[in-house]
Amino acid sequence: MIVGIPKETFPGQRQVSVVPDGLAALSKAGLEVLVQAGSGAEAGYADELYSAKGAKIVQSRTELFQKAEIILQYQACGANPEKGPEDLELLRPGQVVIAFLDPLGSADQIKKLAERKATGFSMELMPRITKAQSMDALSSQASLAGYKAVILAAEKLPQIFPMMMTAAGTISPARVFVIGAGVAGLQAIATARRLGAVVSGYDVRPAVKDQVESLGAKFVEMALETGKSEDAGGYAKAMDENFYRRQRELMTKVVAENHVVITTAAVPGKKAPILITGEMVKGMRPGSIIVDLAAERGGNCELTRPGENVEVEGVTIMGPVNLTSTVPHHSSQMYSKNITTFLIHMAKEGQLKYDLSDEITRETLVTRDGEILEPRVREILHLPPLATGTK
Repeated sequence: MIVGIPKETFPGQRQVSVVPDGLAALSKAGLEVLVQAGSGAEAGYADELYSAKGAKIVQSRTELFQKAEIILQYQACGANPEKGPEDLELLRPGQVVIAFLDPLGSADQIKKLAERKATGFSMELMPRITKAQSMDALSSQASLAGYKAVILAAEKLPQIFPMMMTAAGTISPARVFVIGAGVAGLQAIATARRLGAVVSGYDVRPAVKDQVESLGAKFVEMALETGKSEDAGGYAKAMDENFYRRQRELMTKVVAENHVVITTAAVPGKKAPILITGEMVKGMRPGSIIVDLAAERGGNCELTRPGENVEVEGVTIMGPVNLTSTVPHHSSQMYSKNITTFLIHMAKEGQLKYDLSDEITRETLVTRDGEILEPRVREILHLPPLATGTK
């Protein structure tokens, strides 16, 4: 089978889905590779590096889609709302697309993918099980986002992070509060600690307390009922508005005490919960920074504007989007490992084998043969449940 690696078209996107070092594993699995010219250029991977690893370079995107049976992308379909529809028109029945598809946030685009009778696998839906750790693209990209969030804050903050003993006196360390102790939050905590800040962290899931403290941060505990705060996959669940209101009340004092607040709370397919109100922002000291990693989902701060920096009474609210594209070299390297490992997991003797008894294959499969197979997407589109055993 022929694998196609097209140039990413999401605005500002600098990653590539597969790096040159990822081609050897695909070749070993009996797969040929076509790469659209310039696909890896912005991530530091020249066409010559792909050619040296055995890939064929093609100039035309249309030609790549016509010849490839499997398309590997970073963002496609609903995850690329501006340019994704153009690629949908290039797909043919039976063609396979593996990418971030945003199935729960863009069900209408998944419907169009099904109408093309293409087979879609969504990297967002990778189950959080031990066997799938090397394929978990959400976690790998979230780790980079958590790191970059701290770097952004450190650059913007009008003081340094570490404590310093100088001839001019002692410089007190910055105080950083990280809300959400998932992969992004834990990496943010670790990075802020390495830079010398005094760090505290909070999460609705009490089970992550040990992880926060193992990184040298203080875990902030709040008197809230959190028994149903985590789903079966280990992700935080959406709570009701009464919960978030009480949480904001308890969090107000903590937010005001810190120089930097980094928020990471996102629920797949839903608008991000508001954790920091405008009034809470006004209670922060001038010069403080909020980095809202949930900006693409509306933001955890009431005043966040996606893609912008907003200043309110001396407090800067940063709403970065597509943050991993600011480190495209390593972002691409990590994603390449995730997606090629996933593809090889299904490739047997140069062909794809769909074993729906395998949790990894079953949970990531969104469309096939004109049918939407993901139950949550069907529910969003008000489609009847599939017959038992269909997926």
